[in-house]
Amino acid sequence: MADAEILSPDPLMMEESIEEWVITKCENWRDHYESNYEAKFEEYYRLWRGQWDPADSERASERSRIISPALQQAVESNVAELEEATFGRGKWFDISDDVNDQDNQDIQYLRKKLTEDFDNTKVRKAVAECLINSAVFGTGVGEIVLEEIKEMAPATQPVMGGELTAVGVNITDRIVVKLRPVLPQNFLIDPVATSVEDAMGVAIDEFVSKHSVELLQEQGVYNEAYIESAAPDTDLEPDQDLTIYGDDKVRLTKYYGLVPRELLEAEGVEVESDSMYVEAIVVIANGGTLLKAEANPYMMEDRPVVAFPWDVVPGRFWGRGVCEKGYNSQKALDTELRARIDALALTIHPMLAIDATRLPRGAKPEVRPGKMILTNGDPREVLQPFNFGQVGQITFAQAQALQQMVQQATGAVDSAGIAGQVNGEATAAGISMSLGAIIKRHKRTLINFQQSFLLPFVTKAAHRYMQFDPESYPVADYKFNATSTLGIIAREYEVTQLVQLLQTMKQDSPLYPVLIQSIIDNMNLSNREELIGAMQQANQPDPQQQQMAQQAQQAQMAFQQSQTAALNAQAAESQARAGKYAVETQLAPEELQVDKINAITRNLQAGDEDDKEFERRLKVANALLKESEIEGKRKNANDTNRNEPTPRADQQRVQEPIRQIGPAGEQARGPRGPNVGPATEGVI
Repeated sequence: MADAEILSPDPLMMEESIEEWVITKCENWRDHYESNYEAKFEEYYRLWRGQWDPADSERASERSRIISPALQQAVESNVAELEEATFGRGKWFDISDDVNDQDNQDIQYLRKKLTEDFDNTKVRKAVAECLINSAVFGTGVGEIVLEEIKEMAPATQPVMGGELTAVGVNITDRIVVKLRPVLPQNFLIDPVATSVEDAMGVAIDEFVSKHSVELLQEQGVYNEAYIESAAPDTDLEPDQDLTIYGDDKVRLTKYYGLVPRELLEAEGVEVESDSMYVEAIVVIANGGTLLKAEANPYMMEDRPVVAFPWDVVPGRFWGRGVCEKGYNSQKALDTELRARIDALALTIHPMLAIDATRLPRGAKPEVRPGKMILTNGDPREVLQPFNFGQVGQITFAQAQALQQMVQQATGAVDSAGIAGQVNGEATAAGISMSLGAIIKRHKRTLINFQQSFLLPFVTKAAHRYMQFDPESYPVADYKFNATSTLGIIAREYEVTQLVQLLQTMKQDSPLYPVLIQSIIDNMNLSNREELIGAMQQANQPDPQQQQMAQQAQQAQMAFQQSQTAALNAQAAESQARAGKYAVETQLAPEELQVDKINAITRNLQAGDEDDKEFERRLKVANALLKESEIEGKRKNANDTNRNEPTPRADQQRVQEPIRQIGPAGEQARGPRGPNVGPATEGVI
């Protein structure tokens, strides 16, 4: 029940028409603008243009009307810096695609097509004008306009079966997107809003040519209605000092924003939404003739207006421009210069004090070359030249200090510099610090301009091309990025730093060509792209040299592998030899035992004598074994190379003569079996 009461139509609202509702809103918004901003903006405009007005005088006795160009220079310097940063490198926007899309052909086509259409519709000129408006008034506003044009191109066509060729023109109808700068006196916005998107609505109220409205009526864009010439209004004129031309002009009010749904439906407009307010476009001529009323026709349902403040003022739509920053310093400078000029008029031009009683009747005294003045009496007594003294020299220093104050307030840099910091009077560190502070201020304004004005305009223009010219523009979700990062001052500053860094490294360093390319990229050269392309081509390796280098590298690797294999084989051989020596060491005691048994059991026969002989040999063998073990331990303790022991030089193996135990010709037999060989009795 409560929702039904909230959404129920207001009886008073149903009695008024949609054009009356829009005009009432616009008049209230204009009253707020005129009471708070109009006088300030008009004075900012005069200071920028150098136009004198009696309201700009600080003293009632001022006679001079000079206006210092300091504020003009500040505006042009700041605007030129941002314009150079945006369009100085040719490509001023970029497009990013989905990460899953590996094919970037559509990206390149869309960027090229958008750039070509922007060049044809002179978007750069319109953006530069919006930058000037922002610097002067504090906020730059632009309207995105759709216009149907006829593209004409010379062409030939065969006729009469191909025997002749006809020369003519191909005409193609298509929709293009243009950007129209809007002056602040022609732009109205909800006073409580801080941006175009947050406002209930915005309106563009300006004078247009009558024939442009009639052409749109003929095309069916506007409703058929009789349009008269509008009454003059100086508040809407771009330059209020010019003589107003009042013929064939129509006051056109274009409203973009929320409109009550009942009022829109009363005009026969179909509305799909059930909300109380509907996003719509309403066009009214001369404050009362409805030319167009429709729901927002754009596929993204966005408003065709982009705006950005030069410097953000919290909680306010209108920003703070260059003229507002340097206003006080400019007024003080103008007052100082005018006072000096007025004083010069009294101190330089000759003046005379004359005794009027001693002048002839009807005389007209004046001072000029060749003039004769008649006097009744001695002229030295009648005429007395005088002056008011000399103008103080301190005014020169004061004027210079005030000019520097203007530059400090606005962040502008010219050949005079700021307090001698960037004109050669300071050290390199001082210049670096000064330029760093200036670049930061420009960077801040540049980022604000990109995020609030440039990228939204490119995005909205691309969406309108996709909607009304889908054959030429692929319909997809693209992300637009600004490529402008540095102005001319920042580039020169960066080039200086790169040159200093370049002097600290050798030419064979891998970073040397990278720094050279960065320096060329930041310089304003006509053939910059050609130089960068030539450097990139020179840095690419020669295929033949690259192949030879690969072969040499492979040969080197093979040689290293062969050396590694040889060293591994030597290590394996050493390990095998060490194992062999270890096995021989373990088998040496067993061989001694075998030799002992052989020595004891040889040449023995049966009987007591053989047993005694056997015992005697066993004792001798044990003694020899013990002696050998002792000698071996001593040698091992003194020998440094134990793997290769040298034989004892003082030992000789002496074979004992064989003694025949039994009868001649009989084989000796013992309890252990026959002797198979001679026995060694001992070693001396």
